[in-house]
Amino acid sequence: MSEAKRRTVGRPASTAKTSGGHSQSLVRGLTLLEYLAASPLGLALSEVAEMAELAPSTTHRLLQALQSQGFVTQENEQGLWRIDVKTFRIGNSFLEARDVVATSRPFLRRLTAETGETANLGIRDGATAVFLAQHESPQMMRMITRLGSRAPLHASGVGKALLAWMPADERAQLLDGRELARVTANTLYQPDTLQVETEQIRAQGFACDREEHAVGLHCVAACMFDEHGTPLAAISVSGPVARIPEARLLTLGALVRQTADEITQQLGGQVPR
Repeated sequence: MSEAKRRTVGRPASTAKTSGGHSQSLVRGLTLLEYLAASPLGLALSEVAEMAELAPSTTHRLLQALQSQGFVTQENEQGLWRIDVKTFRIGNSFLEARDVVATSRPFLRRLTAETGETANLGIRDGATAVFLAQHESPQMMRMITRLGSRAPLHASGVGKALLAWMPADERAQLLDGRELARVTANTLYQPDTLQVETEQIRAQGFACDREEHAVGLHCVAACMFDEHGTPLAAISVSGPVARIPEARLLTLGALVRQTADEITQQLGGQVPR
């Protein structure tokens, strides 16, 4: 698409440059940061330009501006662009400012001490769960999730817990008429099946992931809520099926649910009844 077509209809080109040019550049630069943050392996200039629907020359100019301020960096060998340390610091500042993350950390450590398994915390972002905190299992075989990574709501323990407790109209918008990915052979990807699953999750107070996101991995998760009973985030305990068979999965579910309720209480929230 040409630059001419990108201008607001009926507005002279000079106006965009004088009054909106800086704002437009800022929005475009932040958009590029989002694409790079979602691609930890890096992106080539052509890939970034295509994703942002910008000319390569414009994209390169924006990336250079971000690079000069320490937000992105370019790998010389392959020429791939990645987020740099300043972006990471800003992200960490956001996490520390979120009471739910800071409040949950001691509880994640306690869950790992009590269960021997990895404990995680995630929030909802659109149709995905984003993992913000983790306390790793001391076991040699353990589940590790990169902070900032995502999982489909319908195909993860944290995601299904958040899905079950979100308002019904929002859940319907996410599920109805949408083709859901089948991540493994066990993934529940049909809306009718997921609707039944969410009712069970609400009844028992926790969600189970039975090799639905990764083969050989079991997970249980439960939500924390704000003062209105709206889900803020979810915590989970995950580990290999060999250590978390079906019977233990349900036992851990009750423990995770109890822990999530404690965090909700500390946050001044209210568990829906």
